[in-house]
Amino acid sequence: MTRLRGGALSCGAMLVVVAAASAVAAVQAPAAGGQTASGRGRSPEPGPTITVQGHTFTQLSLFQRNVGGPDDMTTPFPPHKIIGNIYYVGTRSLAAFLIVTPQGNILINSTYERNVPTIQRSIEQLGFKFSDTKILLGSHAHGDHQEGDALVKQLTGAQVLAMAEDVPALRAMTPGGKAHPIDKVLHDGETVSLGGTTLVAHLTPGHTRGCTTWTLKAQDNGKIYDVVIIGSFGTNPGFRLVNNAEVPDIAGEFTRAFKVAHSLPCDVPLGSHPSMYNLDAKYAKLAAGGPNPFIDPAGYKLEVDIAEAMFHAVLAEQQKTAASRGR
Repeated sequence: MTRLRGGALSCGAMLVVVAAASAVAAVQAPAAGGQTASGRGRSPEPGPTITVQGHTFTQLSLFQRNVGGPDDMTTPFPPHKIIGNIYYVGTRSLAAFLIVTPQGNILINSTYERNVPTIQRSIEQLGFKFSDTKILLGSHAHGDHQEGDALVKQLTGAQVLAMAEDVPALRAMTPGGKAHPIDKVLHDGETVSLGGTTLVAHLTPGHTRGCTTWTLKAQDNGKIYDVVIIGSFGTNPGFRLVNNAEVPDIAGEFTRAFKVAHSLPCDVPLGSHPSMYNLDAKYAKLAAGGPNPFIDPAGYKLEVDIAEAMFHAVLAEQQKTAASRGR
């Protein structure tokens, strides 16, 4: 089981049964900088409720929307082209993206180590070679997104690049005793280029210290589109936004992330969990032809607004509780 600083469990390690009667599985809160998991072995509290443009979530239900159940994390989703040179090669609830270039390919998110063979098969089903993976990037330092980095590097020789603020958490991620590879440390605003494609690393902290939102341009049918791959803006159950000893300004870090998110131009929203951009519904539309369903600037704004509303609701609840306790 992967633990982060402060004893909290990472999001992939925290599978618990929320309600045995309904067989609903949930993942107990991932934590960054001392967040504490809410109730090992029992159902977390639902937390505050928000409604944005007719979409209603509790803190727990929004988390469950993202992570799904244990089977969703490992069941492959049909690999497919999204737009331009960007392809989906992840599972039902853990996104992995392949960016294809003439000089080799870029993989974003290895997910769990046990999912690496699934990612490899998805890449091969699309007609590409796994061995052509030259660069491996990640969304944020939780095991369900980056645990497989060492195995991907072992199998492909890819260079592993990571945001500086996430390096300590990644170094602690050692599946099977494997050291976590980091070939280059990135900083906010740095670019990663290969074969004519350039990605920009945007530090969007809060969910983890080095949570990274990636942007790039995609060409499709003679047009150029702005693509945003959301790292995560989630305030999961167990996140401590008030009186956080390890990250005293964690609320400020989230606020910074939302400021960055609102500043990014976006035509095609993607994310570290496919539910962040409504993959199921969009994939179903591909077979029907017509406009590319992944071009969805309104969907990006909605997702950011939902995450930001939940952050403010959780913060207000925790501030109220702290005040009532005289802290």
